[in-house]
Amino acid sequence: MARATQNSTASAVARPGEAVLLQCQNLTRLYGALRAVDDLSFDLHRGEVLGIGGPNGAGKTTLFDIVSGLTKTTAGQIRLDGSDVTDLTPDERCRLGIARTFQLNAAFDGLTALENVQVAALFGGRENRLLPRLFIDAATRRKSLDALDRVGLAHRADVAVDDMPVLERKLLMIAGAIVTEPRLLMMDEPVGGLTPSEIELVQGVVEGLKGDGLTILLIEHVMHFLMALSDRVLIMHHGSKLFEGLPEDVAKDPEVIHVYLGRKATERLQQWFVGQARHD
Repeated sequence: MARATQNSTASAVARPGEAVLLQCQNLTRLYGALRAVDDLSFDLHRGEVLGIGGPNGAGKTTLFDIVSGLTKTTAGQIRLDGSDVTDLTPDERCRLGIARTFQLNAAFDGLTALENVQVAALFGGRENRLLPRLFIDAATRRKSLDALDRVGLAHRADVAVDDMPVLERKLLMIAGAIVTEPRLLMMDEPVGGLTPSEIELVQGVVEGLKGDGLTILLIEHVMHFLMALSDRVLIMHHGSKLFEGLPEDVAKDPEVIHVYLGRKATERLQQWFVGQARHD
């Protein structure tokens, strides 16, 4: 496979002068002879959105599992704000400010939307305490309602999750993540399976979080969603970096077109960029 295309100025263009929040150095995850993640390195700056794309099986979710602590690295190092977090557990990383959502809609179906977010606030917040409180105080309730409001679900606070459609469950995961007050929010395919109007709604939510300065690591196959939100894009293939650079350069890269996009998707993406330029 060809070496990754590099845009050496992409990071500086995206966030000039911003400090690096997340450093992933030579990350490798082996499953027997399979290299699910293969010597992958990248930096993520404060306030930046880094979009990650690539074919199914490229190693994107495994990378998320490594960064969030669900899966141990075989080799490599992860640093958050300069501190080595490679050997920390998921809950320890959460308390340091790493939060994530999942492809599948993870929630407690028998609880209401508000109760789900309150659980996240109690057990996943950055407050340093030996044991979580066993009651919901007024501050936790207010913070949880605010998180629901930020994703547009305040009016659904008392609805059981089991009665919520896919869109609302995806938004609920985002609320549960941001209520922990993360420094880094990781979202794994937040618009997978949604309709165009639903995708637009989620995009608005993420744009709001981006506007607040939240640092975001984003996996998505819906390319116009990924390109619209990302300051930089990283394309993975067979666990390695195939491309890293600015969004507008993705559809110009021959290897990305050959391995991932294909001709028709490339044409659609190029047309989308033309439309965006006209709007600007």
